[in-house]
Amino acid sequence: MWESDRVNGRRLSAETLGAVERASGKLASAAVAAMDREFPWFGRMPADQRASVSLVAQSGVAGFTAWLKDPREALRLTTDTFRGAPRELSRWVSLRQTVEMVRVSLQVFEEMVPDLAADDDERAVLSEAVLRYGREVAFASAMSYASAAEARGAWDARLEALVVDGIVRGDAEESLLSRAAALGWDPAAEATVLVGNPPSDDPPTVVYEVRSRAARAGRAVLLGVQGSRLVVVLAGPTDSAADMEMLKRMANAFGDGAVVAGPTVASLAEGHRSAADALSGLRAVVAWPEAPRPVRSADLLPERALAGDPEAEWQLIDRVARPLEEAGGALLETVEAYLGAGGVLETCARQLFVHPNTVRYRLRKAAELTGRNAADPRDGLVLRVALAVGRLSRARGLW
Repeated sequence: MWESDRVNGRRLSAETLGAVERASGKLASAAVAAMDREFPWFGRMPADQRASVSLVAQSGVAGFTAWLKDPREALRLTTDTFRGAPRELSRWVSLRQTVEMVRVSLQVFEEMVPDLAADDDERAVLSEAVLRYGREVAFASAMSYASAAEARGAWDARLEALVVDGIVRGDAEESLLSRAAALGWDPAAEATVLVGNPPSDDPPTVVYEVRSRAARAGRAVLLGVQGSRLVVVLAGPTDSAADMEMLKRMANAFGDGAVVAGPTVASLAEGHRSAADALSGLRAVVAWPEAPRPVRSADLLPERALAGDPEAEWQLIDRVARPLEEAGGALLETVEAYLGAGGVLETCARQLFVHPNTVRYRLRKAAELTGRNAADPRDGLVLRVALAVGRLSRARGLW
C-alpha cells in the first residue's frame, strides 16, 4: 500500500514510514554512541550535557520522520524546532564540535536508515532524504550559532559601554575590573584614555574605525560613545616616539576636532584619573587653537587651570612652582625676570646685575627641574601660569 506523501517527487510506503518512526530511538542512541567513540571531549562532558545532546539527537530523528511524512510543510516546522536546540548547545559546545556531531549523526543515519526501506527504490529515496535533511540541519545549526554570536556581540557592546562609563565616572575598582576581564582585558596592562568627537553617527562605523586601527597596532582597546564624544581606552605604554606615532594613528579614528590623551596609568583600576584629565583637557583645548592632534592633557595645564580645574592647578604647583621655589630664590627670581623681560637675555641680566651666562646657566637648571624651557614660547606660558597659580594658592593659604 502506498501513501500519497512524497519525498522529492517519489512516494514512500506506510510500512517504510512506520519502520523509520519505530527506529527513531535506536537511531538517536546509535548516533550518541558514535559520538562517544569518536570524540574524547564528548566522554568528558557532564551527564546532564550528554543527556541534552541525546535529546537533541532524538528531536532530529523525530523531525526527520515528520519531514518524510509531509516534506512540504513539516520541513519548515522541523527546521524551526531544531534550530532552537543548538542555542542551548552553544553555551558549552563550540561550533566546530557541533559540526562534528552533526557529521557523525548523519553518517549513522546514512548507514542505518536505508536498511529500513521496503525495497531498493525506497532505499534510494531514503538515502537522498537523509542527505537533504542533513543539509537543512547543518544550516539550522549554523544559523543558531550566528544568532548566538550576534547576541554575544550585542551583550559585549553593552558590557563594554558599562566599563567605559564606569571609568569616566570612577566606579568601584572591583566591579570595573571584573567586567573588563569578561571582555578579555589584561588587568595588568597600562591604560590611556583618549577623548574626542566620534567619526560618524553610525555605531558600527565608529567601532570599525577604532578597532581596526587598534588591531593594526596590536593593542587592546575599549570604547564607548557618550553623546557627542567618543571615549577610547587604549592598552599599553605610550611614552616612546613609536608610541606617540601610534597615538596619532588612533587619533585618525576620531572625527573632526581636537583629540586629547590623558596620562598613561599603571592599570585600568586607575583609568578614571586618565579619563578625568583627558575630559578636562577636551573642555579647555579650545583656548589653544594650535594644539597638536592628539594633545596630551599634561600639555594643556595652563588652559585647564584657567578653566578652573583644581587638578591642573595642583599639577602646575607640584611640577613647576614648588621645584623652582625649593631650588632657591636666585633660580625663581631669574625665571620671573626673564619672563618679565620678554625673553630678552641681556635685559634680564642687567636687571639682575649678573652676566648673561649666569642667566643662561640658571635657566638651564630651571629647565632640568621643571621640564620647561623659558625660551620656548609655549613653555614660557606654562611657567607664567604656574607661578601665578602658585602665588594665588599661597595667598589663599592652600600652599
